Amino acid sequence: MANETNDFSATVSSFVETAGKLVQQQFDVVSGGVQAIVQLAEPLAKTAIDLVGSASNTIGHVFESAASAIAPKK
Repeated sequence: MANETNDFSATVSSFVETAGKLVQQQFDVVSGGVQAIVQLAEPLAKTAIDLVGSASNTIGHVFESAASAIAPKK
C-alpha cells in the first residue's frame, strides 16, 4: 500500500513538473515573438520617419520653387 502512495506521489510530481515546463516554454515562445516584432518594427519606424522628413523637405522645395517662379521679377 505504501508503494502505491509513493507511485501516485511520483506521478503527480512528474505531472506538475511537466506542466510547469510547458507553461515556461509557452511563455518563452510568446516572449521571443514579441522581441522579434519589436526588432522588426524599430528599423521600419525609423525608415518611415526618415521618409516623411524627406518628403516634407521635397514638398517644401517644390513650393519654394513654384513661389519664386510665380513671383514678379524686380
